This record gives sequence, C-alpha cells and structure tokens, in this order.
Amino acid sequence: MYLKRIEGSSTHLRADLSPLPDSSGVCVRIKTPHSTPWRVLMIGGKPGDLVESNIILNLNAECAIDDSWIKPGKVVWDWWSGEVVKGKGFEGTMDNRTMKYYIDFARDYGIEYMLIDAGWYGNHDDANADISRSIPQIDIPGLVQYAGASGVGILLWLNWKCVDRQMDKAFPLYQKWGVKGVKIDYMNRDDQKMVNFYYRAVKKAAEHALLVDFHGAYKPTGIRRTYPNLITREGVMGLEYCKWSNRITPDHDCILPFTRMLAGPMDYTPGGFSNASREEFKPQFKEPMTQGTRCHQLALYVIFESPLQMLADHPANYRNKPGMDFIESVPATWDDTRMIIGQVGDVVVMARRCKDEWYLGSITDWTPRLCTITLDFLGNGDYVAEMYADGTCAEDVQISKVLVTAGDSIDIKMASGGGHAVRFYPAQNGINLPRYSKK
Repeated sequence: MYLKRIEGSSTHLRADLSPLPDSSGVCVRIKTPHSTPWRVLMIGGKPGDLVESNIILNLNAECAIDDSWIKPGKVVWDWWSGEVVKGKGFEGTMDNRTMKYYIDFARDYGIEYMLIDAGWYGNHDDANADISRSIPQIDIPGLVQYAGASGVGILLWLNWKCVDRQMDKAFPLYQKWGVKGVKIDYMNRDDQKMVNFYYRAVKKAAEHALLVDFHGAYKPTGIRRTYPNLITREGVMGLEYCKWSNRITPDHDCILPFTRMLAGPMDYTPGGFSNASREEFKPQFKEPMTQGTRCHQLALYVIFESPLQMLADHPANYRNKPGMDFIESVPATWDDTRMIIGQVGDVVVMARRCKDEWYLGSITDWTPRLCTITLDFLGNGDYVAEMYADGTCAEDVQISKVLVTAGDSIDIKMASGGGHAVRFYPAQNGINLPRYSKK
C-alpha cells in the first residue's frame, strides 16, 4: 500500500495498492472470507522512538516453522568487489579457484557464510536457465564440502523467475548438496501476485532448511516472524550503487535508519574499504570505492540491521587492514537497541547490545561533528572500550583502548562524511589499560 497526497488538501491522504501485472487495473483478487494485512502508521515524539519499535514484526503471526537450524551471521561475497582484481595478489573469475579464495578468507576471519553470486549456473538474465546445475567451471557440491570443512556455509544467488519455475526441484537438491541459503533477485514488483510468490518461496525454502535473502525486493512487512528463515532482504538503495553512481552519500546513510530500516532488516551490503572524500570519489564497476571514511563504514555494521550482514569488499582490502578486527567482532543480531542521537539526514548515534557486549555506531553527513555520548546504557563495573575513530584521510583509522564505566561520557569526533565505532566488553580483573579522559 502507498499513501499519496491528494492535490489541494493538506489533511488527507489517498491509499493506493499496486495493480496486478496483467494491465486489467485490478489490484486484488481474493475469495472471501479473507483477512487483510495490518496497515501501520508509526508515530513518535522523536525519530529514535520509531527506530526502537518492533510493531511491524509483532503484528505478524507467530513462528510457523522449526527455527532451530537458523543461524545468522556475516557473509563474504564475490560480486561487489568485481571478481577481477589486479595488483592485489589475486585475479579471479567465476570458477572454483576464485570461490575457494573467498571461502579461505571467510575461514581465516571466522565469517559464517560465503555467497556465490550471479553466473554460477549461467546467464543471470535468463528466465529459462536451469538452476539445478552449474556451469562446468563451478562445482557447487564440491565447494559446499570444501567450505563446510572450515565451518563456512554456502549461499547461492538465483533469478526469481527460475525459482518460480523450479523451486520444487531445486530447493530439495540444494538441501541435499548442503547449501545453507538462497539470495533471490530481480522481482522488482510488489503486486499481489508477487507477494504470493514471496510467501510460496520462503515457505518452500523453510521445508528444506534454506535461509532466504530477497533482493530486488519490496520493503519488509514482518513475515520473518512467521517464517524466520526469511532472514533479510534488500529493498534499499545500498552500496552497490557506488559502482555506477554517486548517490550513496553519507547524507543518504543518515536518512535510512528513519525510513527504510523502520520496516525491518535491510541488506545494504556495507563494508567498502576503498574509501574516498566527496572530491576524490568516482563511480567504477571494478574495484569500487565508497563516499566517506572507513569508520563510517564500520559504524554501519551497528546502525544498519541485517542478520545476514555482508562484507562487500575484496578479501585483499580487508586482510590485516585497520578496522577489520571490528568487523570480526561485531555480531549480526542484537538483544537491545538504543537510539542515542537521531537527526534525520544529519547524524546518527546508536548503541546495540549482544549478550554482555555493547557496540556504538556513529555516522555524520558531510558536516564534521563532535558529539558527547553518555554511557548510561552500560552495565555495572568496568568495560573495555575499543574505539575506532577517523584519522587524517578517508581510509585512516585511529584505534585506541581505554577503560570506561556507565557513569562516563565520551567525546566522539567525526570528520566530513565520517563515523566512529566502539566495542564495549566487560573488563577482566587485573587488565592494565588507562581510564578514559577527555582531551
């Protein structure tokens, strides 16, 4: 449903539904009796009130499947970095050798999954392709076995039209191979027929223990409560746009928590480590870069929720690079969320907790900022604060460790397009670190 302004009225909105794709002008065909979805208007006194709400999720039916096998995690990915990377110690393509290169990186850094993207079974645009067999250069069962020996799960990219035609054959086969999930793409519609496809696909995937990540997707409606194997989805203008446009700006990132993210997890695919100022940035399909600082990218792992959280960049851009240890530690799911500062399009400071650890993510638009943050969300006792701050250029990261308590407040300085990330964990007895003091 879409709400649209009525011309000439400042007090009324019109509700429109997406029409069916048959050009009939009809939006919905149903048999009565029929239960319609909840429609939600979220209202809060300040932007952060909406971010902390779970109303959309909770208005859905309770879990309908055995969810004991569902495992969130982080994902390495062969598409955004462009596969072919010269001068970085590896030059790859769509073959087993390249996929093992990414799997080895996931193994070395404790990343739970590797996503094999478009091309593994043929032309990504071919609606009649056979998704039950791979090209000769790719051996999916062999790659699953290779990855599984290191504790890494394999996810597969799919064109939705092929899934619509072959899911009854392909999904049981993927389960037999040991594949952990699927990324279904190119739907690009939200009419009744397409919504019904989503339900059918995610239910069939659940029957065969497959996670689902919808790309080319409409925004979430909370059905992941009923089918939690629908673990994330795109439905957002994410980091992929850096490859062909300059639209993914720090300003854009500071808007998303108050718009798209209110509906549910979003597969924005953060983590670009080739970082550039506004003046230095240029879109390029191979070896893409991001606008803003590396600490801005690190903070997105806290601010942008996705239980399958991508590492978009090439392994060579991560290995032994400043900031990678933060990505290693940051979890993909959270037990508590606090919006500390929220100014739409300007600045976001958010704290999230996983078990006994807290993470703080801060991002700004192109305006440099100094924010003072009270740490009253922490528990009792001393915490180690691992702090990742903007340095002298976009890729520079200043890392420090200090002791803090819930009674402290810390100053966070962010560069233009910058960010700041902190990991807080309970301090062990006898740890020898300085106490935080304001400079």
